[in-house]
Amino acid sequence: GVPQQLLRQRPGLAATAELAAGADPAAGQRPGEGAGSGLCQRGSEMPAARERCAAPLRRGCPWLGRADNSFRFVAFLVAYHQNKQLIGEKGLLPCKLYLQNVKRYFKGKISLDALSYAPTIIWFLDWSDMDSILDYLSGFGLATSAFVLVTGCANMILMAVLWILYLSLVNLLETGFLGIFLCPLWTLSRLPSHTPPSTIVIWGFRWLIFRIMLGAGLIKIRGDRCWRELTCMDYHYETQPVPNPIAYFMHRSPWWFHQFETLFNHFIELVVPFFIFLGRRMCIVHGVLQILFQVLLIVSGNLSFLNWLTIVPSIACFDDTSLAFLFSSRQGGVKDQLAQVQVKRAAGEQLPLRYGCYVRKVVNISFGLLIAYLSVPVILNLLNSRQVMNTSFNPLRIVNTYGAFGSITKERTEVIIQGTSSMDPNDPAAVWEEYDFKCKPGDLKRRPCFISPYHYRLDWLMWFAAFQTYEQNEWIIHLAGKLLAQDEVALSLMATNPFAGRAPPRWIRAEHFKYKFSRPGGKHAGDGKWWIRKRIGPYFPPVNLQGLQKFYEDRSWPHPAQA
Repeated sequence: GVPQQLLRQRPGLAATAELAAGADPAAGQRPGEGAGSGLCQRGSEMPAARERCAAPLRRGCPWLGRADNSFRFVAFLVAYHQNKQLIGEKGLLPCKLYLQNVKRYFKGKISLDALSYAPTIIWFLDWSDMDSILDYLSGFGLATSAFVLVTGCANMILMAVLWILYLSLVNLLETGFLGIFLCPLWTLSRLPSHTPPSTIVIWGFRWLIFRIMLGAGLIKIRGDRCWRELTCMDYHYETQPVPNPIAYFMHRSPWWFHQFETLFNHFIELVVPFFIFLGRRMCIVHGVLQILFQVLLIVSGNLSFLNWLTIVPSIACFDDTSLAFLFSSRQGGVKDQLAQVQVKRAAGEQLPLRYGCYVRKVVNISFGLLIAYLSVPVILNLLNSRQVMNTSFNPLRIVNTYGAFGSITKERTEVIIQGTSSMDPNDPAAVWEEYDFKCKPGDLKRRPCFISPYHYRLDWLMWFAAFQTYEQNEWIIHLAGKLLAQDEVALSLMATNPFAGRAPPRWIRAEHFKYKFSRPGGKHAGDGKWWIRKRIGPYFPPVNLQGLQKFYEDRSWPHPAQA
């Protein structure tokens, strides 16, 4: 079988136009409100135009899409730097073996079932040099997202290509799918007047942020009792995947502050999402609160680009009036161009409809029906007392269910990998030297890092491995073998190699430790220690290359040659 590892009312034209590859229409505007109600006063000298400037406006293509692409750029950058080491030809979990297992499971064919199980264009490429394939996919995605980010120009084709590329590598990004429909079909204009995005697309983004936040709130209330007892924040800062220096100090906040944080979290995730449906002003309040909440999470922890990405659909809660201050009023700028469009529309001048407009209307209606259909199991999941989080009910992961920290670990445990040159690993005199990872806790005196929105995937995986067993994470034994062989590719994922410049270690083992923040101003902190730790016991026993040979053969992993 297949192994487990296989497994107002919207951003307006002006604000939308200068920032990105996606744009937004106005949803249910009332006279005097909505996109451009503030902007039309500039550049419109005719009283008649001013009276009519509240009319619905065509939207341009930016804010949301450009924000989305900024984080997609980071995602492709992470993939380019780390994919070969993790899933490449000699990676910890080679994707070629993964796809071969999937293909074998589905009777040796690249069938629709296989594509649904693992949707990736790698199926149709030559697997003889998987490292090059991974580099080309991430490199092309990096270049394309950089183009959109820098120029602010995109169309549905470019956005669809980006979505397919990232889906092929990670199987993610509902936000990226929505971003396809923000842009015009063909044109790369930053302010396309003929093909504004539909209200349906803007509500698609609002529906996304509603599900993200409400799902996260419900999973907490239904999950760990510490969320109901308002004590989860007593542990969160210390036990989150990759703490930063601010988390070190936040952890020592008084108990009443942690309780307030928990209550505020419940308010943001369980009450504020419904503001979206209460009119323009409350929708803007929702956007402000959600963005501020995500900024607080970004400041207090290294949670990859996830919180940054969650800001993107929140932008759909704003209109031109609320975002106009972000843009220059210089002549020829986006605001000036928008004002000219408004004057023409207010004067009754109609732009001729193009063929693409009709195609776009059909696509938008189809998009809305698709989102509504795929949302049914997601809604049922939200209403279910046995709610599951971070799950998709469709093969392309278009409409998903979300959640975070449904349970909180009360103690932080770490897996510390050590090597020795001793002939006998059981010799009490053997000197075991530790490998440090890029960012996860290890060396007690190393300051916690700031890396968000960048992401060290191996460090993240080590956090999960610490409260599981090595049998559940076989890749960690694969890593041990590569360290025994002084494999440069694997070592590039590490911060330090204690055996650099000398013979490789003869044995590798992993020890299990309990980690706690030192107390600021206390004895350990005075000694320069950010952490204190206590040994729990062995995580996996000492291993050497010869002893791992059968383990590697059984999994079709290439046996590393010792340097």
